[in-house]
Amino acid sequence: MTSATLYLASRSPRRVELLKQLGLTCEIVPADIDESQLSHELPEAYVKRLAQEKAVACLKNLSGAQRRHAVLAADTTVAIAGKVLGKPEDDQDARQMLQALSGRTHQVHTAVALAFADAIDVVLSTTLVEMMELSSAQIEHYLASNEHRDKAGSYGIQGLAGAWITRIEGSYTGVMGLPVYETANLLIKHGLIAL
Repeated sequence: MTSATLYLASRSPRRVELLKQLGLTCEIVPADIDESQLSHELPEAYVKRLAQEKAVACLKNLSGAQRRHAVLAADTTVAIAGKVLGKPEDDQDARQMLQALSGRTHQVHTAVALAFADAIDVVLSTTLVEMMELSSAQIEHYLASNEHRDKAGSYGIQGLAGAWITRIEGSYTGVMGLPVYETANLLIKHGLIAL
């Protein structure tokens, strides 16, 4: 990477680790935005809008000199039959999401937005994820682990729930929250890294 600073509009330690795979370090500048889904908004459009809004919100938190550097933002959501499953409000909400995902295939959409040189470029990664049929005991055991908290769809593929995933078609890192291939290509396109 060039000597440019990369600002990450996320508190996600997973995204920081995935950027490290690309040899990147970043400064975290969280972007707090309203993540409510608009009426009739498709899951793909929803995550693209949120990633872009996070990038814009992050830029507003930077000084004039800092705004010359790149801002990276991402948003991930789980969708099943066109319905967005966001982060659970509580354990009961998480339980219902896991029951809905049990034995079915769902989509994980992750949008990545790069704000750089007075422009914002957004890419989308969509992965199909097939989950085994879950028993009530498996769901309760998982909820007791607290891994479901603050995760879209109430699960993280990189944790205990990874054992439930029978098949994926797409980006494993996209399901984690930052598709490395798409992110790398976005950064290469704008001259921020060379791989």
